[in-house]
Amino acid sequence: MLEIALIYLAAAIVAVPIAKRVGLGSVLGYLIAGILIGPYALGVVGDQTDVMHFAEFGVVMMLFLVGLELQPSRLWTLRHSILGLGGLQVVLSAAAIFAFCYWFFAMHWQTALAIGLMLALSSTAIVLQSLEEKGWLKQEAGQNAFSVLLFQDIAIIPILALLPLLAFAPQTSTKEISDSIIASWPVWQQVCVSVAVIAAIIAGGKYVSAPLFRYIAQTHMREIFTIFALFLVVAIALVMQSIGLSPALGTFLAGVVLAESEFRHELEADIEPFKGLLLGLFFITVGASINFELLFNEFSTVIGLVVLLIVVKACILFALAVTFKINSKQQLLFALALAQGGEFAFVLLSVTTTLSILTPEQTSLVTLVVAVSMLIAPLLLMVYEQIQKRSSSALPEFDKPEQISTAKHVIIAGYGRFGQIMGRLLHAQGYEITVLDHSPSQIELLRRFGNTVFYGDAARQELLEAAGAHTAQMLVIAIDNPDKTIEIIKLAHKNYPQLKIVARAIDRRHAYQLLNLKVDAFNRETVDSAINLAVEALELLGNTKQDAERAGKLFRDHDRAAVLQLAALWGDDASYGVAVRQRMEDLKQVLQQDKQAQSDLNTCDSGDCENGLTEVTSKPKKPDDAHLE
Repeated sequence: MLEIALIYLAAAIVAVPIAKRVGLGSVLGYLIAGILIGPYALGVVGDQTDVMHFAEFGVVMMLFLVGLELQPSRLWTLRHSILGLGGLQVVLSAAAIFAFCYWFFAMHWQTALAIGLMLALSSTAIVLQSLEEKGWLKQEAGQNAFSVLLFQDIAIIPILALLPLLAFAPQTSTKEISDSIIASWPVWQQVCVSVAVIAAIIAGGKYVSAPLFRYIAQTHMREIFTIFALFLVVAIALVMQSIGLSPALGTFLAGVVLAESEFRHELEADIEPFKGLLLGLFFITVGASINFELLFNEFSTVIGLVVLLIVVKACILFALAVTFKINSKQQLLFALALAQGGEFAFVLLSVTTTLSILTPEQTSLVTLVVAVSMLIAPLLLMVYEQIQKRSSSALPEFDKPEQISTAKHVIIAGYGRFGQIMGRLLHAQGYEITVLDHSPSQIELLRRFGNTVFYGDAARQELLEAAGAHTAQMLVIAIDNPDKTIEIIKLAHKNYPQLKIVARAIDRRHAYQLLNLKVDAFNRETVDSAINLAVEALELLGNTKQDAERAGKLFRDHDRAAVLQLAALWGDDASYGVAVRQRMEDLKQVLQQDKQAQSDLNTCDSGDCENGLTEVTSKPKKPDDAHLE
């Protein structure tokens, strides 16, 4: 097993970067890697059916992440495209393919219908990954493609229930072709159990999972948080599979429920690496499963069927895009994105073979057609991309991130007392605030007051990206960890150079670091409050309000100038020590001279001198005072 893992990883390391470099994309790179190591090329791996079943968890995790991006309100707005557009696509595509198989290829109607149903489905893994990689998933075409894919996932359930009714071998029990523990139950009981499980997933996500995530987050052990996230995904997938439902559908619903929680971005960051790894493994196994011996022996037949499948589905999809008034510039993208066969066809093929609906020869041919169409799918999107680049009128109109006003968007990392004050002021001025904080108790409190707060570590690029850092105007770093602040600043400078960065400085040393990193603004957290309190203390000690406030202003201005000057000397202990002592002496002299000047002015105001005012105001400025003006 370790040898196989090493081969898969090595193939991905070699093929995927090359494919990306030449513009083929990562999905096609993984498929090519699978072809190279498969039994019909280098032959280093054989039949990897078990590996494919394991890798299908990548699709499950992808649907969980997609669910996290969709709040229930957003899903409700997609109901027409899911049921209308998705439903018509499956029905019309299945009917068209059935007609070809029944009349042109003279198949039994049961076989023709089974093939029509399985080929009507598209590849969730390839479509979503390719659209996301090219930045098209949030466009109108991408959102409608997602709606169709979601309906297809739902349609798997009735299709699996229908297949036994098409069987030529009625003695084969449903139990023999399904892992479902309720397969032998009456249909009405199966429906009730399915509805109950789905309701339990939705309720559990809201009332059980979210509190558990808060409890685990309080331990501040990121690995436990990640382990629980993986446990949740795998457990839901297992439960759904055990009752004959789509595991991907179950995890998608769980993701939708958790989309409203403060842990949404952290969950995305934790699951994303596993999703990417397993999806890559899935694509490699698809590439390795292509039967090139059959392809070469029946080349014209296979290619003809692949072209026929893509053309039929693309025409139906394009007609639906026009009917549902999808943006005319994106109708072709919608049609090409969904024109291939899908991974669920492999599952349905195993069932139809067991039921003797398809012969072994037909199963091999359909499997090859589906695999080749999936291989061609990224190439179709590359063709669309070239058409788009050559036509200025077809340039994509990217959607703005949901719920974020790019014109007045500020991200605040850390929402304790310091961050809250800044957030309240910015929000009062009309700026939309996205908050990232790592304290579960603080988040819970803020959410009670209607604040939009998310649990996460702002030092992780995935979280900054999810929070909209690529379009935000400003990043406010208000956390109380100097090292983490520096880490976030470096990350933001590297990946989001357009961001203005405002940071909370813990002390003078931290302020020097922020200056050297060239942040746009910073403030030491205790300086202003300490100076304000010192001003009040001076008043209580008998000084006038005007004198006390003037002394406070002089101190503040001198201190800021000192920080700017001393930042360049930080690290050189000898020079820094001398400069600090000199600045302290300068401050003392400035305050004494100002006090004396004010005393002289007061004396002149009382009429005790004649030329004192002229003498005071005509004094030359000392070099040390010049920067204060």
